[in-house]
Amino acid sequence: MSAAERLADRRERLISAAYTLFAHPGFHATTIERLCATARISNRAFYECFSSREDLMRAVYERCIEETLRSVTEAIDKAPPALDDRIVAGIAEYIRFVTADVRRARLMHLEVRRAGNVLSGARQQAVASFTKVIESSARGATRMPPLDLHLLALGLIGALTELLIEWVVTEPSPPTEQLVEACVYIFRRTFASEGPMAASAQ
Repeated sequence: MSAAERLADRRERLISAAYTLFAHPGFHATTIERLCATARISNRAFYECFSSREDLMRAVYERCIEETLRSVTEAIDKAPPALDDRIVAGIAEYIRFVTADVRRARLMHLEVRRAGNVLSGARQQAVASFTKVIESSARGATRMPPLDLHLLALGLIGALTELLIEWVVTEPSPPTEQLVEACVYIFRRTFASEGPMAASAQ
């Protein structure tokens, strides 16, 4: 392999090792030495790929977000054009895809927070990306909610995030079907054309 190929290979091995180790035993419990041993590279080679554990965590987290966004977007694009169908498809696919691998769920909803403020920007960018998906899906709907669409989308993302945290930390984990049902209920109440919000806006 060329020098660039060797560097790319080491980087991928570190990302693979971190995907497992940062999920369990966790970000703070995983040393650079353990990452390097798992990836079968030297400690010196680590710093040729990443500047710190946090930098590696950011790379793993951003890849998880990218893969999840792709899966959710595809599910929404395949759904019927009605707003309810599109958002429900997106919610169900998000929960299905994230919980299909508990490592992904732990990294995206628990360990990234434990990594500290250094990753707050990456988290905010992820939230913004998923919020845009909801806003894009809602635009063009026959009836729009009476409150600000961006704020409502943020609230829905927050509810979805807390449900996934509950799934990660609770033993036994609640069935994913219940997570979908709860989030869909919140969505439908939030975007209902009739109800307390609509009445107060009239």
